[in-house]
Amino acid sequence: MVTVISTWDRQQRQLRLQRRGIFPRKFGIYFSRRKLLRFLLISLAVIAILPPLYFHFSLRRFHQIQLGKCSWMQSPPLVCAHGGDSIKAFPNTMDAYNSALSSQVDCIEIDLSRSSDGVLLALHDRDLQRLSGNNTSKVGYLSMKEIADLGSSYQHSLEFHDVKIPTIEDALKFVSASVRQVILDAKVGPPLYERGLAKDILSVVERTKCGNCLVWAKSDSLARDLVKLSTDTMVKAGCTVAFPPIVVSFSF
Repeated sequence: MVTVISTWDRQQRQLRLQRRGIFPRKFGIYFSRRKLLRFLLISLAVIAILPPLYFHFSLRRFHQIQLGKCSWMQSPPLVCAHGGDSIKAFPNTMDAYNSALSSQVDCIEIDLSRSSDGVLLALHDRDLQRLSGNNTSKVGYLSMKEIADLGSSYQHSLEFHDVKIPTIEDALKFVSASVRQVILDAKVGPPLYERGLAKDILSVVERTKCGNCLVWAKSDSLARDLVKLSTDTMVKAGCTVAFPPIVVSFSF
């Protein structure tokens, strides 16, 4: 009797398990409906979360690669007017600078030369030759007055209204507060021409408080002199890889 009851109890217990389970008995595994529902929900949640996570990290990696290849996009190049707007006005004149500022450029490049009497002028030898009609003319061989007279004579040709050659000091006072960067392209020559040039450049930069000035020097000795003499001015110096000019920037 005891054996019959035990067998009957065992059979009833197995029947109850089979009713609540989903798998046939031969699998030997029985899951309740509640556990099955939980399992399905967790599986669906994992399936739903994995694709967004994958795309998120893939996109993040893609952005990192793009930033590595296009890091310059974080600091785009400046639009710089060489000698001001040298199409609408004579290069390195106030009209040229004013026209460039009206175009909202980021930067203005000023050619820096020194006359025979020691005045720093916003003038390139090429433009002096245009004024004089002589392809051998050099700014360093003429005085400020002689250059000013050439400008006055050229103005009568009516090609441009303003051919007055400004000093570097006047040019910096006019443009430095209106642009992000001012590049002084220092024209150099024989060692005698460069003597004292660094001191003169530093003097005018400090007088005009041109904290956004950058000197572009094609002479190692001039760059060394600028760094050496700039005791009260914070100077950063470096050179480009593709071309020998030395770049010296100032901040006050």
